Amino acid sequence: MKGSSEGPLMAWSDSQVSREKEKEGGSNSTTSVDTQKFKLRSSASISLNSNGTPPSSTAAHKLAAKGGLPYADILRSRNKFSDALNIYESVLEVDPRNVEARVGKGICLQMQGFSRQAFESFSETLTLDPKNACALTHCGILYREEGHLLEAVEACHKALLADSSYKPASENLAMALTDLGTSLKLAGNVQEGLQKYYEALKADAGYAPAYYNLGVVYSEMMQYDLALQCYEKAAQHRPMYAEAYCNMGVIYKNRGDLDAAVACYERCLAVSPNFEIAKNNMAIALTDLGTKVKLEGDIHQGVAYYKKALLYNWHYADALYNLGVAYGEMLKFDMAIVMYELALHFNPHCAEACNNLGVIYKDRDNLDKAVECYQMALSIKPKFSQSLNNLGVVYTVQGKMDAAASMIEKAILANSSYAEAYNNLGVLHRDAGNIALAIEAYERCLQIDPDSRNAGQNRLLAMNYIHEGNDDRLFNAHRCMFAFLSFG
Repeated sequence: MKGSSEGPLMAWSDSQVSREKEKEGGSNSTTSVDTQKFKLRSSASISLNSNGTPPSSTAAHKLAAKGGLPYADILRSRNKFSDALNIYESVLEVDPRNVEARVGKGICLQMQGFSRQAFESFSETLTLDPKNACALTHCGILYREEGHLLEAVEACHKALLADSSYKPASENLAMALTDLGTSLKLAGNVQEGLQKYYEALKADAGYAPAYYNLGVVYSEMMQYDLALQCYEKAAQHRPMYAEAYCNMGVIYKNRGDLDAAVACYERCLAVSPNFEIAKNNMAIALTDLGTKVKLEGDIHQGVAYYKKALLYNWHYADALYNLGVAYGEMLKFDMAIVMYELALHFNPHCAEACNNLGVIYKDRDNLDKAVECYQMALSIKPKFSQSLNNLGVVYTVQGKMDAAASMIEKAILANSSYAEAYNNLGVLHRDAGNIALAIEAYERCLQIDPDSRNAGQNRLLAMNYIHEGNDDRLFNAHRCMFAFLSFG
């Protein structure tokens, strides 16, 4: 029986940190923002007036004159950034020192992808109001999006110094610290990375990706209990966190707790039904669970688990292979053949499927097909002792004694503890008239597997050829064989 040949996969590589771009965050080294540090990628062009600002409409002027800031804020909240931007510009033409309008303008520019212009607007805001928490936080967001994590962290710290209750600053500080922790970990500074994750949680105790990344690190350090606690915390703070559930499943699967692993994958797929990694991991866990219950004696439940595994990954070769094994044990050989052929289709390197096909064809007296299957198995796995032995058995039936002996001897070389191969070698020696060598092979088989009935019977028969009827060794051999048959 072959279990699943591959292990479950973690949901993300540890370089992937969940980013929530709708929130704010940042960092800077001085109260006024140093625009020379800010290296921005190119963005789409925008038509600007001679003073470097977007054109404003007559309607926007009228709204500004009537106190249009509240209306602009409403438009911005509804993602109508272009319309809101026109109103903010109109307000600033009337009142260039209006901090609220300048912040609103920066946010609209930022949300439309005009990062440099947005940064300039926030910088102008900080010139007017150096402790403006919103502007500092949005500078941090821009820094973080450009990969300037230290500056992002510092800007968010300054925002919190300006207003300790400003939640967007704490949220985005946690994001920046989490990204910084991952950057440090990937550079080999694992302990420093862990420290940053904990600092992120100090800034925002509910920031799920920090818990998640702690779980990844602790998993890599093989501290699985801590990893599970962190993944649970991540899922607690973000119930839709599919990756956390998936990684919990991996830990339980590797511990052999298959029921818990399946439960975790079910939670994962309930929130993310198309998550391929989780679906594949579920197929692996269900296949292993099927093998477990089958070995415990419930073959029908095992088959049910194998079939369920295929619902999650219909081309999972190990589930198909194990279905073939189960159908073979249930004497449903036609179904077994179908499953083995499908397993080979999806995994052409499955030597075990080739071997088992050969066994079925040999039992059906289709020796040519059996030889073809065994040879295919050996082309995949040249030292596969079972196929070497089985091919030797077929050659024996076909009368190809030299070829048979060669195969069986290769099987023993490949696996010196392969009891059945020694018994088959004994049969070859017996048929060739080498009784002493036959007995030696049978006895070697019995040393490895004392309960081998075939080897015991063959040894007894062989001894009749070389020992007289009054020989104590022959008498003792018959007595032992009688006891084995009576009570074995």
